[in-house]
Amino acid sequence: MQFLKSTNMKKFIFSIFILSSLLFGQINAQNIPSVQIKNLKSEIVNAKDLFDGEHLVILSFWATWCKPCIKELDTYNENIEEWAQKTGVKLIAVSVDNVRSMSRVAPFVNGRGWDNIEFYLDPNEDFKRAMNVINVPHTILLDGNGNILWQHTSYSEGDEYELYEIIKEKSSK
Repeated sequence: MQFLKSTNMKKFIFSIFILSSLLFGQINAQNIPSVQIKNLKSEIVNAKDLFDGEHLVILSFWATWCKPCIKELDTYNENIEEWAQKTGVKLIAVSVDNVRSMSRVAPFVNGRGWDNIEFYLDPNEDFKRAMNVINVPHTILLDGNGNILWQHTSYSEGDEYELYEIIKEKSSK
């Protein structure tokens, strides 16, 4: 009986430690799931292959019908070249447009002049679900191994400054 109490107590203490670590940000890493997405040429890519083990990655979930997404990507496109030069960060945007509208993504992207962003398609939203993304725009900053460092939902003008400060902080470590 004493053993059960001791074992249960250890489990309880361990659970408290894990819970407090999660709440206070000590354990916040989540590896990228092995999910198939497509590039703009409709070639299948494994989401894990987007990470090189070295550089920070901004992962932006968006859709062509989402006006805040478009504003966010316009802003990121204006800044990412400078950010990449200073920190090595790269920007990957994953469209969650469905199967019927995904053929419009490439012309839309090309028409916007978003040349500094890597684009992928997630027409069945498998990657979106695997990353626990509910609404777009949803931006996630990850290390080169796919561990989540920061995330943000929605877009307001000026959010890019907060993101860049975090990028600078995380890239200097």
